[in-house]
Amino acid sequence: MSGRAGILAGGNWIVDRVKFIDTYPGQDALASILSEAAANGGSPFNLLVDLAKLGARFPLLGIGLIGADADGEWIMRACAAHSIDTTYLGVHPAAHTSYTDVMTVQQTGRRTFFHQRGANAFLDNEHFDFSSVNARFFHLGYLMLLDRLDGSDPDFGTIAARTLFRAQQVGMKTSVDLVSEDSQRFPRVVLPALRHVDFCFLNEFELERTTGLKIRCHQGIDFEALQSAAALLLEAGVREWVFVHFPEGACAIGRNSGLRVQGSLKIPAAQIVSSVGAGDAFAAAVLYGMHERAPVETVLRYGVCAAASCLFGAGASDGVRTLEACLRFEHEFGVYPLWQ
Repeated sequence: MSGRAGILAGGNWIVDRVKFIDTYPGQDALASILSEAAANGGSPFNLLVDLAKLGARFPLLGIGLIGADADGEWIMRACAAHSIDTTYLGVHPAAHTSYTDVMTVQQTGRRTFFHQRGANAFLDNEHFDFSSVNARFFHLGYLMLLDRLDGSDPDFGTIAARTLFRAQQVGMKTSVDLVSEDSQRFPRVVLPALRHVDFCFLNEFELERTTGLKIRCHQGIDFEALQSAAALLLEAGVREWVFVHFPEGACAIGRNSGLRVQGSLKIPAAQIVSSVGAGDAFAAAVLYGMHERAPVETVLRYGVCAAASCLFGAGASDGVRTLEACLRFEHEFGVYPLWQ
């Protein structure tokens, strides 16, 4: 990868319409919207904005599809404000820019998503032109929410797997992130992609659905089961690291390395505004560290501190600070202990 620098992120480009509500209603019941705002959403959009706010000094590039509409223009303005290169961000002539209504209960920060796939549903292998890209890393997300890329490919298993293979062929390291869909499609969609992935990001729910192993028990995270599940992903093809994040912390399991564990920060519940985007903030900070060749123990610290900062904002990236400021939260609030 001599001479390469920067992170290219592709996949779901979404405008999040964040609505704070007084309660989450049952079927046919009513809740009051207390406030609302637009925010960046989707794996590449969140990741690149987070990297810009963390203080990344390397190139940030986006790739994907938006619509020829006001939401698409909003995305382009947001990218310009954060110096994100949109050269490879295409405009679909007929589809609306994807959006998500994020319903967040104000008292708890818990959120529920209502998603309009829009232009993202048309994103295909043909939209990824890597020939002139000089980035070091290519990040793709979210698997399970990219209709055509999640589709079958006769040679690679899925179209996403073919796209990731092409990215590796030109010299980029690759990473993927998932979405927590409540379905049984995970093995079919995720496992083929892992043969062409250097870093895999997922939470404990997604790890359970992909491997069939129960990770969370009544006592919390079962680290023995987690290691076994991560080993299955490594056997499926992940070349370097599997990163798993969960409310109590995060861990990394390497192809040639043992388990590394990092507790999350003790953010008081009263100070948590929303948890939306925390997983993407974790991935952004980890990739920041990996790009700068930091040790995996360090990048895990980066990840949990960036994820913690995300809790202070309504939108996916509103609470993210510079990396130095995020790390100061570790000393301000302390870290939950995790035991293997």
